[in-house]
Amino acid sequence: MITKHITEVTTRFNPFKKPSKTCRVFLAHLPANARTMMKINTTVLTRDSQEPSFLKLKFKDGKEMQLDTEKLKINDVVEEVDRHSRTLNRKADLEGN
Repeated sequence: MITKHITEVTTRFNPFKKPSKTCRVFLAHLPANARTMMKINTTVLTRDSQEPSFLKLKFKDGKEMQLDTEKLKINDVVEEVDRHSRTLNRKADLEGN
C-alpha cells in the first residue's frame, strides 16, 4: 500500500464487531513511522455502540476519501488508496519531484 501521500487518517470502529475488521487491518498496514508522517485519529466505540465504522483519508492534494468499511473489504480499501496514490506519483514524476 502506498502511504506517502496520505496526510490524515480518521477511523471510528467497534472492535467487538466483525465489520470493524477492515479498519483494524488498515491501521495495521500503516508503516511504523506513520505518526511522524501523518495525523492519525482513532475512535474506539464501546461494546454496545450501534454507530457504523468508517475510514476517512486526506491526501496531499486535498482530496478526502471516506470509505464505508462496513461494506468494503481490506483489499478494496487498499485498491482505492493505491489508485489515488499512483495518480499522485505520476503527477509528481511529471513535475520532476
